[in-house]
Amino acid sequence: MANKRPKPEEIVTKLRQVEVLTGQGMSRLDAIRQIGVTEQTFYRWKKKYGGMGADQLKELKRLQKENERSRKAVSDLTLDKLILAEAAKGNF
Repeated sequence: MANKRPKPEEIVTKLRQVEVLTGQGMSRLDAIRQIGVTEQTFYRWKKKYGGMGADQLKELKRLQKENERSRKAVSDLTLDKLILAEAAKGNF
């Protein structure tokens, strides 16, 4: 059975946990191992979510949903425009 992917909130928490552990004197590699991810995964998460707080994460999610709705609206309108243009040509 495949592992469950962590939610963005959990990722931000794990990134903070590594920061705390390294601040307490633990090596970064040991801290990464302690949170249960690979080094590559940690650096990918850090690149995407590094320095992000919970409120910024919520704003990011809201903007992504808004972007998805906008894209869907534009694609629907484009399709309607193409249908009307085809109908206006009068292909009989």
